[in-house]
Amino acid sequence: MFAFELVRSEGPGGPRLGVMTTARGRVETPAFMPVGTYATVKTLTPEELTGLGAQIILSNVYHLYLRPGVELIWRLGGLHRFMNWPGPILTDSGGFQIFSLAAFRRISEEGVSFRSHLNGDLHFLTPERVVELQEALGVEIMMCLDECPPYPCEEAELRRATELTYRWARRSLAVWRREGAALFAIVQGGTRADWRREQAQALGELPFAGYALGGLSVGEDKETTYAMMDAALPALPEDKPRYIMGMGLPEDLVEGVARGADLFDCVIPTRNARNGQVFTATGPLMIRNAAYAQDPRPLDPACGCYTCRHYSRAYLRHLFQAREMLAYRLLTLHNLYYYLNLMAEMRQALAAGRFADFCREFYRQRHNGGEARG
Repeated sequence: MFAFELVRSEGPGGPRLGVMTTARGRVETPAFMPVGTYATVKTLTPEELTGLGAQIILSNVYHLYLRPGVELIWRLGGLHRFMNWPGPILTDSGGFQIFSLAAFRRISEEGVSFRSHLNGDLHFLTPERVVELQEALGVEIMMCLDECPPYPCEEAELRRATELTYRWARRSLAVWRREGAALFAIVQGGTRADWRREQAQALGELPFAGYALGGLSVGEDKETTYAMMDAALPALPEDKPRYIMGMGLPEDLVEGVARGADLFDCVIPTRNARNGQVFTATGPLMIRNAAYAQDPRPLDPACGCYTCRHYSRAYLRHLFQAREMLAYRLLTLHNLYYYLNLMAEMRQALAAGRFADFCREFYRQRHNGGEARG
């Protein structure tokens, strides 16, 4: 059971409000998916994620295939039971992770052979096998295997990767079997706006449950990233969810929503928390900075998260400098609360017909918040 309802839209290239319905609950869009690559969002429990407002999380079939193994997870009742997460799950196919292996993989028409980054074992995955693995995990949204081209990229290599991704998508569609598991295609095309538009139109003619833009935020500048969204998103079916893969600074989410994207994921809020960066309404700050050593204020006086309600910047800096595990948990709690609350505020603004006002206020606060950048 999977359905998408478009509740409100400002046109093919404008912001939209929607609802995805899955067998494990509804997801109000636009939505941010916390990343749980290895069947866990680092440092947090599923109960804490629910308390933060997470509606859906992301995991990665490539990593789970290598460790602990999809067969083991299947025998133990599927991914939801394995990680004790009751809500919907989207699994990335691993195309980006395979791309990052560079010298350790070989791509052919049939699929991709690669050596495990864990122990060097040789593996071979096809588009069909990747769908089969995701169906075995029991997730609600599955991604087709794709080839993510590097940036920059020679035109011939980019064309080959883009066309191969399209052919792999058709093969994935042919073996999609499990009811209740939605299959999303991935639009590639590098930084060629015409190819992005062409691929979005071609994939949009096929009966996928949703569509994603892949291969962004891999080194190109922001203007180019947004231009690729401008080219591809309006060309996708209006009645299907649109997902921007792996892009996730706060301003990226706002700009993506403004252009009609519905789903986002990124490791930034969790990874950056472990590196001491926290996000606030007036911009990011680095908690390790000496300026916060005696600061009694919360991370963000306007924030209602558990961390901001109970702990000072001074205490959090102390924990981080001492490398205490609690620092990573508390900063992650804050960052994910900020991200999920940002999405909730955008949904509220869209429902009230004041998204343009929201955007102006979002940038006004950041422009006037130089102190928070630490």
